[in-house]
Parts: sequence; C-alpha cells; structure tokens
Amino acid sequence: MTRSVVTALMCVGILGAGVLVSAPAMAAPDGTAPAAGTELSGKTVFLDPGHQGTAHSENLQRQVNDGRGGTKDCQTTGMTTLDGVPEHTINWKVSELVRSSLESLGATVKTSRADDTGWGGCVDDRARAASESGADVAVSIHADSTSTTTDTDRRGFHLIVPTLPIPSAAADAAQSEGGRSASTLMRDSYVRAGFEPANYAGVENGIQERSDVAGPALTTVPLVFVEMGNGSNPYDAALLESSDGQLEHAIAISTGIIDYLLGAETPSTPTDAATTPAAAPAATATTDTAASPAAPSGAGPADEGRSALSRLFESVSPYVNALGVDGLEALATPDNVSSVSTFARGLLKQILADR
Repeated sequence: MTRSVVTALMCVGILGAGVLVSAPAMAAPDGTAPAAGTELSGKTVFLDPGHQGTAHSENLQRQVNDGRGGTKDCQTTGMTTLDGVPEHTINWKVSELVRSSLESLGATVKTSRADDTGWGGCVDDRARAASESGADVAVSIHADSTSTTTDTDRRGFHLIVPTLPIPSAAADAAQSEGGRSASTLMRDSYVRAGFEPANYAGVENGIQERSDVAGPALTTVPLVFVEMGNGSNPYDAALLESSDGQLEHAIAISTGIIDYLLGAETPSTPTDAATTPAAAPAATATTDTAASPAAPSGAGPADEGRSALSRLFESVSPYVNALGVDGLEALATPDNVSSVSTFARGLLKQILADR
C-alpha cells in the first residue's frame, strides 16, 4: 500500500462525509472535543477472530461446556471459500483491521488469538477470555458456508444472538441487554454500508436466534457474533477473499462497535433497518469503474444520535466499493491533501496499516 493510495482514501472519505472538522457528537461533557487518538480512551474491546490456523495438535472433538447444561466440540476448522481461502485467515485479516482502527482511537483491544498460524482456544476458552477481559463489548468475527460447492441462491450477512434466557444469570444479563443492543447496532451498520441481510437459515432482518452456539451462553460481557457472508456464494466469497472486501467488512464492524461504545441513541428499528438495504457493494472493484463516485449523503434522521466518528468510517465504503483501494490514487490532489485533518490522516492510515 503506497503512501499516495492511503492519502487518496483518506481524502475522499473525509471530504465526502464532511463530518470531521467540528465532530459535535464526539464532544466531551464540558463541550470540548477529545484529543485526536483519545476518542475511545477508557474503552476495552475483545476481538475473537473465529477458528485458528493449522499449526496445532489440539483435539477439536474434545467435549467442552456449551453453557446450557450440555457439551459440544471444543472447536471446528471453519469453512473454506470457493477459491480455497480458509475462514480463519479471513477472520484474522478483518479482525486486525478492526483492531488497528480502534487502537488508533485510544481503545484497549484484547484478542482471543495472537496470530493466524497456531491454536486459538476452545469455544469455552474464548468465552472465558472475553469475560475476564472486562471488555465493554466482545465481537466474534466469522464467515458462514452453506455448501461444499457453489451456492448461488443463499447469501448475505447476519448476527447470531442467543435464545433467552441463558442458564448463567451473568451471561443472560449481558446478552439480553448490551449484547442485543450491540448486535442491533452492528446489523444497522452493515445495512447502511450496503451489505444485504442473509436470505437463509431463518435469519430475520439480519438477526438469527440460536440456542446451539456456546460463545454467547458462556460470555458475561456483551457479545456480538458476526457472520460476514456465505463463502459458498460467488458474490459473498469475492468480498470475503479480497483486500477491498475485507476492508469493507472491517469498516462496517468498526462502525458498529463505535456506535455502541459512544452510545448511539437512535438505532433503526428491525423493520426499517434491514428490509430496505442500500445497494450491495461491488464484488470486484477495479480502476475501470466510474472515476468519481457520488459522495455519501449528509446526515439524515437515521444519523441522529450517531457520532461523527461513526459516519467517518461509513463514508469510506462507497469509494472503496466503486474504485477499489488502488483506484483511489487518482483522486488525491494537493488541495485535497492539504485539507485533510491530522486526525483523519492518522486514523485511516492505521485502518490500512496491516494490509
């Protein structure tokens, strides 16, 4: 990633949003804006990039507590996309982008695994680590699969929430209150970014309720469980496999987390959030696409109570989606570069730091 491409992405994102200069929604109680890089100071996020690398000797079938009085397999291998990209690697790359962006804003980020090669822990280990982290929110990042071959019919993202009540009083309180709220805000963020809710597996408005997923039943901090898309579907797989698509997912996830941490006051209702999604992002962005995508619209009723920081993240997506990251280089001009704030440069440079 060249410096000019990074600068271009920052320029078009910030200039298109027009939200950064005053950042009124981010103002501190005394009316002053927080210093750049401290917007999320004091907040802790636990990221769980699902599954693990192949360099381990653990028994995946070992039975562990499922949080509901039974047991289940310690872990699974995760899916593989149509082009052979393992889920654990996709999850890891997206998680690293999210981690970099949150840390650049002052958040403390803890993770379930330190790399994409070795062991990442059983499902109960990860839930325990999230709970012991004392995080304000935990996010488990996954991608789904419906077939070992091509599935052109079923696609889309969804959020898994646990069937309530949960036997553990602490887990039930965390997931019925903060967990539900954070999951709804994440769903809303995905829809605003142009991702379509899943059209399979009983998903309703981007939410799937399940009683067979151990993580939410064992975690005592609010948990968001993201299934980014269906790796068996050609459209979803193209996004999950590509750097541009992974950045799109990371922006949507970061935005949802920020909305939750900064106390967004007006998440959309299930009806208006997911039944009328925006156009889905392009699966294969190239520099041959239109040279000047339409700028994102200004804050409307759905943006009330949301932070300027959250809208900043969202503003990047249409440009990545239309041109691809490399295609943005031509949009950087001396005038644009000089108008981008120090805060914006540092923030989006960090978003791309691990690409």
